[in-house]
Amino acid sequence: MSELKTKEEELISLQDKLKSVESEVRKQIIGQQKVLDELLTSMLAGGHALIEGVPGLAKTLLINSIAQAMDLKFKRIQFTPDLMPSDIIGTEVLDEDQETGKKIFKFLPGPIFANIILADEINRTPPKTQAALLEAMQEKMITYAGKDHVFDRPFFILATQNPIEQAGTFPLPEAQLDRFLVKVNIDYPTELEEEQVLKMTTGTHADKISPVCTAEEFLTAQNNVKEVFIDDTLITEVNKLIRSTRPDKNNNSETSKYLRFGAGPRAGQALIMTAKARAFKSGRLAVTPEDLKAMTPAVLRHRLLLSYKAEAENVNIEELIEKSVKEIGW
Repeated sequence: MSELKTKEEELISLQDKLKSVESEVRKQIIGQQKVLDELLTSMLAGGHALIEGVPGLAKTLLINSIAQAMDLKFKRIQFTPDLMPSDIIGTEVLDEDQETGKKIFKFLPGPIFANIILADEINRTPPKTQAALLEAMQEKMITYAGKDHVFDRPFFILATQNPIEQAGTFPLPEAQLDRFLVKVNIDYPTELEEEQVLKMTTGTHADKISPVCTAEEFLTAQNNVKEVFIDDTLITEVNKLIRSTRPDKNNNSETSKYLRFGAGPRAGQALIMTAKARAFKSGRLAVTPEDLKAMTPAVLRHRLLLSYKAEAENVNIEELIEKSVKEIGW
């Protein structure tokens, strides 16, 4: 009985820590509640997030605020057309051993060696440099000159990108898009929220963010997320949803005919893990259909590619995802 009580107390404490993180971030960020929820849910599930929105919507401030509230090492990489892979992962330099006097190669870590990496405007850089992130995102380590360099945990890449239609952008390849657990869309604030932003950012007073959660506590929360229960019936429905997005002559789904490229198995894993994280964050230890429904757009919107038929009929990704969810019955 005492062990159960201790476990329950630990879970309540961890959930309170997450609420405190949100409260601290709110000192700097006005509105954007859904964006904050989806980012923290993605991090709890142990995945990376892609954030899309026009410049000037406080994407950088939001991510930096999360890092401060969680007392995590934060690095920002500004992606530009001339950025090289070595500018991200690091490089080797010729150094002299102080004891022997011999010349040796020494690895100098790049900015990717941190807990939270802000890959700012990731689609401003060519594919060669974007590809440098692939191993880091999937393996949480890099290999340079035959040696493995493992990152500290937790490790997240939170990347921002400008809308694809803007000039000077390089669309991310499907293989890299699939490495992002979720894609979060950030929009303009409401009129009232924007007025609050203007008041808060043009005066002399600014609330400082205090660290309220350690790396170890967040890693413990991540491990507890994996233990959240999901019924086999819901797993079957997740599988059905993901498979319904794939263009196939045997696929009777209404949505698949509007898609050139559907979601792979990693999408199903992402949906289950983010639903578990959402349930845990809400103080529950079992996934509900509402958790799955809430996380489906963020999990699928960057994994589906519209067909020419969809573009001709002005059908967008969000509408297709909504139809797919309704077909499942969530």
